[in-house]
Amino acid sequence: MAAAGGLEAGLATAAGNEGPAGVAGVPAPAPPVMVQREPAYNWQATKRSLRERFAFLFANELLSDVRFVVGKGGSRAGGGGAPGPGQQRIPAHRFVLAAGSAVFDAMFNGGMATTSAEIELPDVEPAAFLALLRFLYSDEVQIGPETVMTTLYTAKKYAVPALEAHCVEFLTKHLRADNAFMLLTQARLFDEPQLASLCLDTIDKSTMDAISAEGFTDIDIDTLCAVLERDTLSIRESRLFGAVVRWAEAECQRQQLPVTSANKQKVLGKALSLIRFPLMTIEEFAAGPAQSGILSDREVVNLFLHFTVNPKPRVDYIDRPRCCLRGKECSINRFQQVESRWGYSGTSDRIRFTVNRRISIVGFGLYGSIHGPTDYQVNIQIIEYEKNQTLGQNDTGFSCDGTASTFRVMFKEPIEILPTVCYTACATLKGPDSHYGTKGLKKVIHESPTSSKTCFFFFSSPGNNNGTSIEDGQIPEIIFYT
Repeated sequence: MAAAGGLEAGLATAAGNEGPAGVAGVPAPAPPVMVQREPAYNWQATKRSLRERFAFLFANELLSDVRFVVGKGGSRAGGGGAPGPGQQRIPAHRFVLAAGSAVFDAMFNGGMATTSAEIELPDVEPAAFLALLRFLYSDEVQIGPETVMTTLYTAKKYAVPALEAHCVEFLTKHLRADNAFMLLTQARLFDEPQLASLCLDTIDKSTMDAISAEGFTDIDIDTLCAVLERDTLSIRESRLFGAVVRWAEAECQRQQLPVTSANKQKVLGKALSLIRFPLMTIEEFAAGPAQSGILSDREVVNLFLHFTVNPKPRVDYIDRPRCCLRGKECSINRFQQVESRWGYSGTSDRIRFTVNRRISIVGFGLYGSIHGPTDYQVNIQIIEYEKNQTLGQNDTGFSCDGTASTFRVMFKEPIEILPTVCYTACATLKGPDSHYGTKGLKKVIHESPTSSKTCFFFFSSPGNNNGTSIEDGQIPEIIFYT
């Protein structure tokens, strides 16, 4: 079983100066086990418990009825000879193994049971097999950074879920941003969804640190895509693109391909479509992706048009903002009724608000035309009211179908909103007269079965305002993550 390169070093670093510590207070791994060959007379009398007696039989020739030649080594002519380099002969007891593992039970007692007194296991590391036997004989866990992955492999192979759980616990304890990708690769390889989920959570919270670590460029294409699909990464899209280019260069070398733009595009395949280019600023796009050679000329032109003109051409890239907060997308509507008409003369529609808990706003729902299908140009902003500081904005556009529905207009990145701080939501539309909302609410509560209530409190915005107020106007909907 091949572990990811550098995994042991990464785990050893995560363990700090503790060395190869065990799990939950278990001592660190002992020196290599020496097989006991000479039985001590009346040894039973010195062992007070069943556990002590079985532990005494661990790796002991006494009463053993099977031997395993474990590890890779040279072929042994006729079998039964000395173990090859890298191999170790380990005695065991069929009854103990069968009592602790369904796989061993089938091996010794099933319909196709082996009768051989010596069994070769070339795919198992001696240290990992000894860790498995120690657990079966005594419930004792001895794993460390150097052996945890091979022990996990062995525990899964021989269906010993309790030892498997200890290995996952050890990995979880030493999970950090700089080894999250290495562990994620192994978690996916070993089908450990709990560990994979914890790795992804760590990557979400510390995305920049995680993608800067050496292990990022070693992941496979499926793991890369699984990460790029996430809405919860906390990183600017331009930096994520830079990391993906580094991965593509490493993958070209792994496939022994020249590191050219065409080959980087080839090895990225479906992963390239998961980069959210529309979330970049035009400056970020021009400085990076547009000059990378990874995108076709047509894609570059279409994306530049997407940044600069309305109506925007269709691009085959996701424009949904990523959000580093937990939870799903939510929205509130502050109006109880829709009317027509609302006109535009270049002045912003504005409404002030506060919330009772930390959220992240990702966009607005806006009303569209009363004259049928139409395209609008729009600038949206969130401003911190007291500081008069713009926290986020987007110059974009949207198409409406002439109904009284709201139409989503999104920010390029989530905007963090703190409790009790006053903010101003702004929308400056260019287009024909639209629908508008009436019978507005001062307080709107969003209730979720999985999180606390989110309360919005609305206030009219004085000054340069196109007429929107608590009672009526634009910006009916706020879209957010909790």
